[in-house]
Amino acid sequence: MSMVTLPGLQEMIDSISRERNLPKHAVQAALREALLKGYERYRRTHRPDTTLFDEEYFSNFEVELDVEDEGFRVLATKTIVEAVSNPDHQIALEEVQEVAAEAQLGDTVVLDVTPDQGDFGRMAAIQTKQVLAQKLRDQQRKLVQEEFQELEGTVLQARVLRFERQSVVMAVSSGFGQPEVEAELPKRDQLPNDNYRANATFRVFLKKVLEGSHRGPQLLVSRTDAGLVVDLFATEVPEIEDEIVRIVAVAREANPPSRSVGPRTKIAVDTLERDVDPVGACIGARGSRIQVVVNELRGEKIDVIRWSPDPATYIANALSPARVDEVRLVNPDERQAHVLVPDDQLSLAIGKEGQNVRLAARLTGWKIDIKDSAKYDYEAETRKMEVLAEERRLAQEAAEAEAEEYLDEMDEMDEMEADEDLEDQVDESDEEEEQRDGFGIELGEALQRPKS
Repeated sequence: MSMVTLPGLQEMIDSISRERNLPKHAVQAALREALLKGYERYRRTHRPDTTLFDEEYFSNFEVELDVEDEGFRVLATKTIVEAVSNPDHQIALEEVQEVAAEAQLGDTVVLDVTPDQGDFGRMAAIQTKQVLAQKLRDQQRKLVQEEFQELEGTVLQARVLRFERQSVVMAVSSGFGQPEVEAELPKRDQLPNDNYRANATFRVFLKKVLEGSHRGPQLLVSRTDAGLVVDLFATEVPEIEDEIVRIVAVAREANPPSRSVGPRTKIAVDTLERDVDPVGACIGARGSRIQVVVNELRGEKIDVIRWSPDPATYIANALSPARVDEVRLVNPDERQAHVLVPDDQLSLAIGKEGQNVRLAARLTGWKIDIKDSAKYDYEAETRKMEVLAEERRLAQEAAEAEAEEYLDEMDEMDEMEADEDLEDQVDESDEEEEQRDGFGIELGEALQRPKS
């Protein structure tokens, strides 16, 4: 069998494998595909009628690498026919039987169609080189997808590599001893207080692994996702990892609408253990635990509050550090609440540019209106609440009446169908009785007839 020699093939495969962090079998697979494309280019230049070569034309060709002898062969699978119409896909029975007498029509044979060393050509070599680069990139993307697909939604350690436009390109690893791959930290996912200098390390939240062919990094990471805060607390608070304390909800505003307002997070925690203070467990002795999280988030303000099944208590806690006089659930169905606070607590409850109340609303899921206790008109608001309650009661009664009417109609229809079934059964029984009577008369007459 002939072979096109590739001096240094073994060394080239080893080098590519090291540089691109790819297994050798993946490099060899990419090289075989690239050489096949190069062979296609060689064939196209030697056949004037290029209309023959559609996308599936070379599907019966394959490249065989010989790493030890440093070369490759091109093999073609051909079908045995009586008369050959396409020599690339077919071979004559007579020709095959000269070598293998047992060959029959319809069988397939594999033939060596490797071109001569000098015939492969410069253009085919260039085509091979270009396709190899593309196939190696495809192999790397596939490897990254398989490696990081299960790590979506987790936190990774990252190192700053470079800047591209407004994004930061970072190096991340899936685990100890694994090679680093590139990840993109877009502008919208960057913290305003972070200093993204070269080689600086950060903890990042893996948001998404991009699938398909993408230029640049396939991993999208974030420093603003609420999942990062959850992971940092789970790391620093053993009670969370042991499931003694649980994080119920998180509301984060890492990139406030105004530069005058800093990043802030509210986190609601709870526990089923009577002897455990969930808020204290998250804060730690003299704030030691929460300080680690704050430092990692570059000074971001974090409010840890106690979750409560009672909406009024939960809302009051969520507006921490403001002191609340009363929470009135004015419209529970629409989840609207009035929160009454002293005059000196108004600005604290609302927060700078409304950040505190905005985060509390997102944390609790309630629409919160902050009211001054001294100026709150109890009578007027109570009348509004009574009107709303009456409207809800009437609407509920109307809905129940409509449902009851519908059920009555369904019952009537069922009764009518039952009556019709009963009438049909009576008619059938009458017919059966008439038939029995007729048969009895006939039988009686037959018995009374004298014997002949």
